[in-house]
Amino acid sequence: PTGTHELKHYELGFLETVLEGKFRPGHFQGVCQVMDRLLSIISPTDLFMGSKDYQQCMVVQKLIEFKGWQQQIQFHACSTIREDDGLAMSSRNLRLNKEQRSKAILLFKILEHLKKEIVLGSLSAIKQKAISLLTDHGFNVDYVEIADAKTLSLVTEWDGKQQLIALIAAFIGEVRLIDNMILNDKYFLY
Repeated sequence: PTGTHELKHYELGFLETVLEGKFRPGHFQGVCQVMDRLLSIISPTDLFMGSKDYQQCMVVQKLIEFKGWQQQIQFHACSTIREDDGLAMSSRNLRLNKEQRSKAILLFKILEHLKKEIVLGSLSAIKQKAISLLTDHGFNVDYVEIADAKTLSLVTEWDGKQQLIALIAAFIGEVRLIDNMILNDKYFLY
């Protein structure tokens, strides 16, 4: 029929099955559809994205690679901009009532705690403690995970060498918040 077109499918592999990909099926296909069109239209030389949605940055980087745009577009993942109390800035924060807003900073505090408490060996105890803290404060947790910062492969045992990132997604009321933090050394996405 006139005016219809078939949507492209982007091969995202593992990135589409874990974390945000698992909890929001099809989301990253939509991100790729929009970004493919946008980047095709504006042909930027540089693309700057905040890393609050770390996985989305990885997806867009992958899109640039499989479109063969690495020579034309330089990708830059920028640090998450935070409120004075540490909460990651997001338009979703405006939907929080006063009580929810005061509880929301717990995500940042938990990430800082994970960074401070990261140890060699099993990571299950510190992840479970983080989940318990969130649920005890009224959050409905989608995930608290620790992953390899380069691949997002989930890590249950740390060898002391991998660059790790902690990632959280949780609802406070009807508002879903996400945040992340590199846990060891200085590492930046790609």
